[in-house]
Amino acid sequence: MNPRSTHGRGGAEPVSPGRRPRVALLIACGSAGLACLLFVVALAQSSALHSDERVLLYPALARPAPGGWEVLVHGLVYEPERRRLMAALLRRAVGLDEDKMTAEEKRIFRERSGYFLVDDERDKKLAVTVGGERFDLGVSRATGHFASHWRWRTNDATVADWLSRGSNRLVELDLTLTKNPERQLKLQVHCLEPAGWSVISDIDDTIKVSQVRDRDQLLANTFSRPFRPVPGMAQVYRRWEQSGGAQFHYVTASPWQLYQPLVDFTRSNGFPAGSFHMKPFRIKDQSVIGLFSSPQHYKPKVIEPFLRDFPQRRFILVGDSGEKDPEIYGALTRQYPQQIRHVFIRNVTGEDAESPRYRKAFEGVPRERWQIFKEASELGGVLTE
Repeated sequence: MNPRSTHGRGGAEPVSPGRRPRVALLIACGSAGLACLLFVVALAQSSALHSDERVLLYPALARPAPGGWEVLVHGLVYEPERRRLMAALLRRAVGLDEDKMTAEEKRIFRERSGYFLVDDERDKKLAVTVGGERFDLGVSRATGHFASHWRWRTNDATVADWLSRGSNRLVELDLTLTKNPERQLKLQVHCLEPAGWSVISDIDDTIKVSQVRDRDQLLANTFSRPFRPVPGMAQVYRRWEQSGGAQFHYVTASPWQLYQPLVDFTRSNGFPAGSFHMKPFRIKDQSVIGLFSSPQHYKPKVIEPFLRDFPQRRFILVGDSGEKDPEIYGALTRQYPQQIRHVFIRNVTGEDAESPRYRKAFEGVPRERWQIFKEASELGGVLTE
């Protein structure tokens, strides 16, 4: 199998400063030479992983491609920080009063704030080995994030073995960093067939109690309290997984810094494994208030590629009434009526299904396609058309 990457030149090493290809590239750039020079310098300066740097791989999606599967890989390179002063500044910016926090709340805050205070490592060009083959991870950006595309060929025996060992098209791979062979990583790959059920689920106030409409409660529930599940939702999702083979995609306006506590939350509370799609956020560039900006513009940009790339799949959208899920989901259902089969909205605002808000949000959407619910027990347990 010949793995390919859309980043750079596949498995090629960075061009060294003194080699002719760099000069040729600059000549070819013409008037854009300065921008190209900066790009080449970034590649030349990229380095292997240091002992105090870590790599976090998010669950990957794989989609059918000519002759095989295209795997979309996304991760983060960072160095943990232990700066108590910065943690205290963040706590004050968030608005949490340390004097009113219990010892357990202080412990949780220290843990979660640490994800926001890490040093993002840029210009790290990484590759991994799996099944005897090498795959590039790409070069980390200023945010520490990297992304790459891998190509699996379906006639390759190694890939066939991976897929045969997967559960509900979920493959778990053991990876080795090629330049740091002592480093072992794990990668979950969710393989989406052209047809099947996909559940796109919000997190805050849909499967996790967040109280988004109360800012003080939202901050405490986000930073200093144990995450609490919405009762019964994990059981409903597992039934959908078991009855219809549904695959799950957790789409939230929460920032990537909360990925680890959120994935721990879903695992410990029995929610099905799934891909995560979260909001970019850099504390150096934005105020803490930016953490909770409206998802109205973010969510459609994440959900629409699923609908465009998988025209034969059937989708269920699950959200809540605390922000703009009814309006976002209603608009998407009007645009993709054949693919979105059900919309479920958890009622946290007390509005009746016949309220002006819902009549407007779901205008033109058949009434049997959307449901407002208060308790998870109101949702069907078996997926049907």
